[in-house]
Amino acid sequence: MGILTNRITVERLIHAPAEPIFDLLADPERHAQIDGSGSVRESRGGSRRLALGDRFGMNMHLGVPYATRNTVVELEENRRIAWRTEAGGPLGLVLAGRTWRYELEPRDDGTLVRETWDISTERFTSRPVVRALMASSTRRNMTETLARIDEIVTGQVASS
Repeated sequence: MGILTNRITVERLIHAPAEPIFDLLADPERHAQIDGSGSVRESRGGSRRLALGDRFGMNMHLGVPYATRNTVVELEENRRIAWRTEAGGPLGLVLAGRTWRYELEPRDDGTLVRETWDISTERFTSRPVVRALMASSTRRNMTETLARIDEIVTGQVASS
Protein backbone atom coordinates (compact mmCIF):
# COMPACT_ATOMS: atom_id res chain seq x y z
CA MET A 1 0.00 0.00 0.00
CA GLY A 2 1.26 3.49 -0.75
CA ILE A 3 2.27 6.05 1.81
CA LEU A 4 -0.72 8.27 0.91
CA THR A 5 -3.27 5.90 2.39
CA ASN A 6 -4.79 6.40 5.82
CA ARG A 7 -4.59 2.65 6.46
CA ILE A 8 -1.72 0.22 6.49
CA THR A 9 -2.45 -3.49 6.63
CA VAL A 10 -0.03 -6.36 7.08
CA GLU A 11 -1.01 -10.02 7.16
CA ARG A 12 0.49 -13.34 8.10
CA LEU A 13 -0.67 -16.93 7.97
CA ILE A 14 -0.22 -18.38 11.45
CA HIS A 15 -0.40 -22.15 11.68
CA ALA A 16 -2.76 -22.18 14.67
CA PRO A 17 -6.51 -21.91 15.21
CA ALA A 18 -8.08 -18.47 15.62
CA GLU A 19 -9.04 -18.97 19.29
CA PRO A 20 -5.57 -18.75 20.93
CA ILE A 21 -4.67 -15.80 18.69
CA PHE A 22 -7.84 -13.96 19.65
CA ASP A 23 -7.30 -14.81 23.33
CA LEU A 24 -3.88 -13.16 23.13
CA LEU A 25 -5.24 -10.04 21.44
CA ALA A 26 -8.18 -9.75 23.84
CA ASP A 27 -5.90 -9.69 26.92
CA PRO A 28 -4.30 -6.23 27.30
CA GLU A 29 -1.88 -7.63 29.90
CA ARG A 30 -0.19 -9.53 27.04
CA HIS A 31 0.09 -6.64 24.58
CA ALA A 32 3.66 -5.79 25.67
CA GLN A 33 4.64 -9.35 24.67
CA ILE A 34 3.35 -8.96 21.14
CA ASP A 35 4.21 -5.31 20.44
CA GLY A 36 6.71 -5.24 17.59
CA SER A 37 7.62 -1.59 18.18
CA GLY A 38 8.85 -2.13 21.73
CA SER A 39 6.88 0.92 22.87
CA VAL A 40 4.19 -0.88 24.92
CA ARG A 41 5.45 -1.26 28.49
CA GLU A 42 2.47 -2.49 30.50
CA SER A 43 -1.28 -2.46 30.76
CA ARG A 44 -3.00 -0.18 33.24
CA GLY A 45 -6.15 -1.62 34.73
CA GLY A 46 -5.43 -5.26 35.40
CA SER A 47 -5.85 -8.44 33.45
CA ARG A 48 -9.23 -9.12 31.91
CA ARG A 49 -10.68 -10.27 28.64
CA LEU A 50 -11.76 -7.29 26.59
CA ALA A 51 -15.37 -6.79 25.50
CA LEU A 52 -16.96 -4.30 23.12
CA GLY A 53 -16.90 -0.82 24.68
CA ASP A 54 -14.24 -1.68 27.28
CA ARG A 55 -11.61 0.94 28.04
CA PHE A 56 -8.05 0.04 28.92
CA GLY A 57 -4.83 1.96 29.35
CA MET A 58 -1.24 1.32 28.36
CA ASN A 59 1.99 2.72 29.71
CA MET A 60 4.15 3.43 26.70
CA HIS A 61 7.64 4.67 25.89
CA LEU A 62 8.77 6.13 22.58
CA GLY A 63 11.67 8.42 23.40
CA VAL A 64 9.68 9.60 26.43
CA PRO A 65 7.19 7.80 28.65
CA TYR A 66 3.51 8.41 27.99
CA ALA A 67 0.17 6.70 28.51
CA THR A 68 -2.66 5.86 26.15
CA ARG A 69 -6.36 5.36 26.63
CA ASN A 70 -7.99 2.77 24.40
CA THR A 71 -11.61 1.88 23.72
CA VAL A 72 -12.67 -1.40 22.10
CA VAL A 73 -14.75 -0.27 19.10
CA GLU A 74 -15.16 -3.58 17.22
CA LEU A 75 -15.36 -7.12 18.52
CA GLU A 76 -16.47 -10.35 16.95
CA GLU A 77 -15.28 -13.33 18.99
CA ASN A 78 -12.35 -15.15 17.35
CA ARG A 79 -12.73 -13.02 14.18
CA ARG A 80 -12.12 -9.31 14.84
CA ILE A 81 -11.04 -6.92 17.54
CA ALA A 82 -10.22 -3.22 17.21
CA TRP A 83 -9.51 -0.42 19.63
CA ARG A 84 -9.23 3.33 19.22
CA THR A 85 -6.19 4.88 20.89
CA GLU A 86 -5.77 8.33 22.36
CA ALA A 87 -3.17 9.98 24.55
CA GLY A 88 -3.33 12.95 26.88
CA GLY A 89 -1.23 16.10 26.84
CA PRO A 90 0.79 17.16 23.80
CA LEU A 91 0.86 13.60 22.45
CA GLY A 92 -2.90 13.84 22.13
CA LEU A 93 -2.25 15.98 19.07
CA VAL A 94 -0.57 13.01 17.39
CA LEU A 95 -2.42 10.09 19.03
CA ALA A 96 -5.91 11.40 18.54
CA GLY A 97 -8.17 8.50 17.70
CA ARG A 98 -6.28 6.08 15.48
CA THR A 99 -7.66 2.56 15.29
CA TRP A 100 -5.72 -0.68 15.61
CA ARG A 101 -7.62 -3.61 14.10
CA TYR A 102 -6.95 -7.34 13.99
CA GLU A 103 -8.96 -9.60 11.70
CA LEU A 104 -8.69 -13.38 11.91
CA GLU A 105 -9.69 -15.56 8.98
CA PRO A 106 -9.61 -19.31 9.65
CA ARG A 107 -7.98 -21.38 6.93
CA ASP A 108 -7.42 -25.12 6.55
CA ASP A 109 -3.75 -24.66 7.46
CA GLY A 110 -4.17 -22.07 10.23
CA THR A 111 -5.42 -18.51 10.54
CA LEU A 112 -4.75 -15.55 8.29
CA VAL A 113 -4.19 -12.61 10.65
CA ARG A 114 -4.50 -9.04 9.36
CA GLU A 115 -3.39 -6.08 11.43
CA THR A 116 -4.48 -2.62 10.30
CA TRP A 117 -3.28 0.80 11.42
CA ASP A 118 -6.13 3.13 10.57
CA ILE A 119 -5.60 6.86 10.98
CA SER A 120 -8.76 7.79 9.07
CA THR A 121 -10.52 7.78 12.46
CA GLU A 122 -8.26 10.47 13.95
CA ARG A 123 -9.99 13.65 15.04
CA PHE A 124 -7.28 16.08 14.04
CA THR A 125 -5.99 16.92 10.62
CA SER A 126 -2.50 15.67 11.47
CA ARG A 127 -2.96 12.64 9.21
CA PRO A 128 -0.57 13.75 6.42
CA VAL A 129 2.19 14.51 8.95
CA VAL A 130 1.56 11.31 10.92
CA ARG A 131 1.50 9.31 7.71
CA ALA A 132 4.79 10.78 6.49
CA LEU A 133 6.57 10.31 9.82
CA MET A 134 5.24 6.94 10.87
CA ALA A 135 4.06 4.84 7.92
CA SER A 136 7.31 3.03 7.16
CA SER A 137 8.24 2.21 10.75
CA THR A 138 4.64 1.28 11.56
CA ARG A 139 4.58 -1.30 8.76
CA ARG A 140 7.86 -2.85 10.03
CA ASN A 141 6.58 -2.88 13.62
CA MET A 142 3.29 -4.49 12.61
CA THR A 143 5.16 -7.20 10.69
CA GLU A 144 7.19 -7.88 13.83
CA THR A 145 4.01 -7.93 15.95
CA LEU A 146 2.51 -10.67 13.77
CA ALA A 147 5.77 -12.63 13.99
CA ARG A 148 5.63 -12.39 17.80
CA ILE A 149 2.01 -13.53 17.86
CA ASP A 150 3.01 -16.47 15.65
CA GLU A 151 5.86 -17.42 17.98
CA ILE A 152 3.70 -17.20 21.11
CA VAL A 153 0.77 -19.25 19.81
CA THR A 154 2.77 -21.86 17.93
CA GLY A 155 5.76 -22.06 20.30
CA GLN A 156 8.11 -21.80 17.34
CA VAL A 157 10.39 -19.00 16.29
CA ALA A 158 8.78 -17.79 13.08
CA SER A 159 10.54 -16.14 10.17
CA SER A 160 9.18 -12.73 9.17
